[in-house]
Amino acid sequence: MGRLNAGVKLTWLGHATFLIESPGGKRILVDPWVDGNPACPDTYKNGGIDSLDVMLCTHGHFDHIGDAVPIAKQTGCTVVGIFELINWLQSKGVPQDNCIPMNKGGTVDVGGIKVTMTHAVHSCGILDDGKIIYGGEAAGYVIELENGYRIYHAGDTAVFSDMALIGELYQPDLCLLPIGDHFTMSPKEANKAIRLLNAKAVVPMHFGTFPLLTGTPDALAELTKDIDGLQIFALQPGETLE
Repeated sequence: MGRLNAGVKLTWLGHATFLIESPGGKRILVDPWVDGNPACPDTYKNGGIDSLDVMLCTHGHFDHIGDAVPIAKQTGCTVVGIFELINWLQSKGVPQDNCIPMNKGGTVDVGGIKVTMTHAVHSCGILDDGKIIYGGEAAGYVIELENGYRIYHAGDTAVFSDMALIGELYQPDLCLLPIGDHFTMSPKEANKAIRLLNAKAVVPMHFGTFPLLTGTPDALAELTKDIDGLQIFALQPGETLE
């Protein structure tokens, strides 16, 4: 685990939003929140993401699906999410033929990209017309690209002991972990998550977007400095790891 693989590009768009480019040329967007995302570079806003193959939504909070409907309509991409969230997106005009509803533990193949939905410990209500409606459960994803490279996007989550199973079953090469605190793990819990996952390469996320999200990559690096070979990539919004 932890190898960086030729042909894989991962761009952080701030918060929990990532654009992944696979060795086969597929473009995968995780948690589409760009226009209202204060950390997202302007080049990706207002229709800036005009080419996309796959969209993955971890849960229904606004800071994770805020632009799911317009981007899905504009690009015609395949949208993957938990059953209830996909049903809601369809009610907002995302074409049914472009949607793959699934649930935790399942794996789907989207044009050669294998997507496994994992557990996450978080809430998932969707704010719709001033009311919060049921959006299924929050989730994470293990994304296996065409060459076998695996990326684990944990979604919004607390640390949980079954992360050890995710590490054992899927052996992700790169883990995207929230560290901001308040709504998700802080660096203290993310430190434990890294050990449970046996992670060797980590990109911190879900920090710094708002003043409440106080966790920092430096704090995580200090807590994990005893882990031999661990790489923590503290990206800036818009920066690409390749």
